[in-house]
Amino acid sequence: MSTSLIVSDLDHTLLNAEHRLDDITIETFQALAARGHHLAIASGRHFRDIAAVRRMLGVSGHIISTNGAHLHAPDDSLIFETHVPMEAVAELMSLDVPESVRINLYTGDRWLIDAPEPALLAFHASTGFSYEVTDVRSFQGHDIGKVLFIGDPELLAALETEIRARLGESVYVTYSLPNSLEIMNREASKGRMLQRLMAQLEVPAERTLAFGDNLNDIDMLQTAGRAYAVANAHTQLTLSAPHAEIIGSNVDAGVAYKLRELFALD
Repeated sequence: MSTSLIVSDLDHTLLNAEHRLDDITIETFQALAARGHHLAIASGRHFRDIAAVRRMLGVSGHIISTNGAHLHAPDDSLIFETHVPMEAVAELMSLDVPESVRINLYTGDRWLIDAPEPALLAFHASTGFSYEVTDVRSFQGHDIGKVLFIGDPELLAALETEIRARLGESVYVTYSLPNSLEIMNREASKGRMLQRLMAQLEVPAERTLAFGDNLNDIDMLQTAGRAYAVANAHTQLTLSAPHAEIIGSNVDAGVAYKLRELFALD
């Protein structure tokens, strides 16, 4: 197969149930890199978090982080980024948020949260990336890649309705997990950043493969000429990207086994 661009989401897609990489996944990505294919990781996670996973994979690759707010090269240099407008951040910080919902900000190099949430630490334990507790409502930084609300899905649904009513199309609103409501600049998304990366690498859609599982992966799979949804994917993803082939689940290393089949690695 000609040189391809292979891009994968992380949580519930490339990572297993323990949010770690299976040995078969590491071996597969290293074999693809040795053959000269372009590799990329696209995730709602922070760049620093994703970079740690890339080091575990032991490969060179681009990183699309914070749901498409940032694009970094294999040498970690910044290619492009877009921030949440400060007036939108101010509007989001003025919301009446339930006490059980955690308010998070992703900046260029930090993950800020309004109160401790130990359950989140296990999610990122393998990378060592962690939050800093601070008064996010008074944060004055101008490099916010996303505002993230984590909590009960029913509470988030009500917040989402209010956010869309207040901010409309001025921001990009999506979910990476049922309990994670994410707001970025309206120009940010995994699909938009994938388009930039494809253009830079001069790889056409028909040689671009994308793997995902949730709502924030929809336009990425729509952009790629060859799209794959893990068996555990959100129903809306498969409805919105009907050309996507259903593969094995993340707990069965579905991405790795599909890649081994496609590139004859066995």
